[in-house]
Amino acid sequence: MDAEHPPIAAPTAAMFDEDHASKALGIELLEASEGHAHVRMRVTPEMVNGHAIAHGGYVFLLADTAFACACNSHGPITVAASAQITFLAPAHEGELLHARAVERHTRGRSGIYDTTVFRDDADGETIAEFRGHSRSIKS
Repeated sequence: MDAEHPPIAAPTAAMFDEDHASKALGIELLEASEGHAHVRMRVTPEMVNGHAIAHGGYVFLLADTAFACACNSHGPITVAASAQITFLAPAHEGELLHARAVERHTRGRSGIYDTTVFRDDADGETIAEFRGHSRSIKS
């Protein structure tokens, strides 16, 4: 594979294939390797709130999808134990948003992952920072 289309970790690919919620919103999985993931989503008119900005729930969902892809790259089924997000800038209809997740720490069945949501433009302005705590479960 070339650098533009890196391989996707098999456990993540299998999970994302069944992620109907993310796919229904047009989220694309661009990259997933051990402990890392990169996804993107375009803000549609249906995602905009009464202030003419992207609803925070959609930005959270994009970050959460990147987090899920990163923490499931190792193989065991892994879910969120908790997550928090800090919104830093608004996103608007038509903008393409990216989310990159990176593993910070794992121990036993638990992990900590940080995800940055940013605009797909020359500045790559950060929209939000998300921290997720994962927990591996039995299938």
